Amino acid sequence: MKPGAGPDLAVGICVVLLGALCLWQASVIPTTPLYAQVGPKFVPYLVGGLVMVIGGGLTLSALRGGWSAEMEEVRDAPPTNWRALGLVGAGLLANLVLIDWLGFVIAATVQFVLVAAGFGSRRPGRDLLIGLAVTLGAFLAFDKLLGVNIGAGILEGIL
Repeated sequence: MKPGAGPDLAVGICVVLLGALCLWQASVIPTTPLYAQVGPKFVPYLVGGLVMVIGGGLTLSALRGGWSAEMEEVRDAPPTNWRALGLVGAGLLANLVLIDWLGFVIAATVQFVLVAAGFGSRRPGRDLLIGLAVTLGAFLAFDKLLGVNIGAGILEGIL
């Protein structure tokens, strides 16, 4: 390990511990015999395992010399784009405010359009159509295929 890689090693170890915490908490999720195939523990175990793999990679990278020293060499970063940051934040806030009232499809479509604008899109009409297609597809997949109601809102009678 190179000098100065201590903070990188600490981050790697903390990420491994976070993954271990996820696995431990997944192990205490109650299950019933009604789950024949995939139960409620599958995704938490998957996430915990992947977080541990990422933490292991970060730890290994730190032991080989670290990664943060390379990042310090990049000092000519562009200034913060506050407009883009504000649009992405507005998209998140819009979804939070609208989802109970208007439902998933409309709230997530508004969020999609705002985030796309934050990432530099200048075609809101196209973004609206793409966002509507993606969110409608996600809603129908959850509702019809998985039987999970994620809230249709004012589109309840239509969908």
